[in-house]
Amino acid sequence: MSYGAPTPTDRPEKSRRSKVRIPHLLAAKGVRKLTALTCYDASFARLLEKTDVDIVLVGDSLGHVVQGRSSTIPVTVDEICYHTRSVARALVTPHLVADMPFGTAGFGDERCYAAAAALMQAGAEAVKIEGSSPAVLRHIEHLVQQGIPVMGHIGLTPQSVHAQGGYRIQGRSQEAITDLVASAQALERVGCYCVVLELCTDEAGKKVSEQLKIPTIGIGSGSACDGQILVLHDMLGMDASFCPKFLKHFESLEDRVLAATASYIAEVRGGTFPQEASSHDR
Repeated sequence: MSYGAPTPTDRPEKSRRSKVRIPHLLAAKGVRKLTALTCYDASFARLLEKTDVDIVLVGDSLGHVVQGRSSTIPVTVDEICYHTRSVARALVTPHLVADMPFGTAGFGDERCYAAAAALMQAGAEAVKIEGSSPAVLRHIEHLVQQGIPVMGHIGLTPQSVHAQGGYRIQGRSQEAITDLVASAQALERVGCYCVVLELCTDEAGKKVSEQLKIPTIGIGSGSACDGQILVLHDMLGMDASFCPKFLKHFESLEDRVLAATASYIAEVRGGTFPQEASSHDR
């Protein structure tokens, strides 16, 4: 199967702002907060290209958002590659990261390296890897040495949701916070340029961020992190029923989509759409 990256003719026109690269993200620590959102298709990527968002992640959260699955575990490398290619065709400026799905990092050298190479060839500029086990750390170090940038991910790691006993807040005790700091420092040592902290206590997010020279990107981990990431569909309120404590709906698109669809149905059934002016006589 071919994982070819978008060709130059697929690329959109030059952006109005400078390309966001890893040195810019590193330089932002302690200076300004970083912003990140997930994205899975060219339509939303085209819109994000018009914003000032720093990082776009093609996350395995597409298992929930796009596929309607109950976890991210079934998401495959082929699927992440497909969505990465779609996003890369419409995105120029933000830093583009792709998730390494379950069963890749830490599961064997050949499988890990092939997955990372496929994601980079699909258009990613870095890969994100969950966990900090010895096997994962070894793979991260090797990938970095081969020129593949790696973003770490600790705290709640959805690919390990069964081992962690469900979607539970991390860092509730001082011992747990100490372990998170140690994991983050280990990721920094092997070459990660950034670390995602998911569903950690505010204290844990603050302690980890203070101990690292590289930026932290939080999701449900408090305001002391060096940046924040949300799932785009969640941020836009595409599912009004999904509103965990850490999430803010910045828009209510579920209501807007339902209202627009109801108007369309009413006009078609009432014979007012399409109008005569929209018709083609010949």
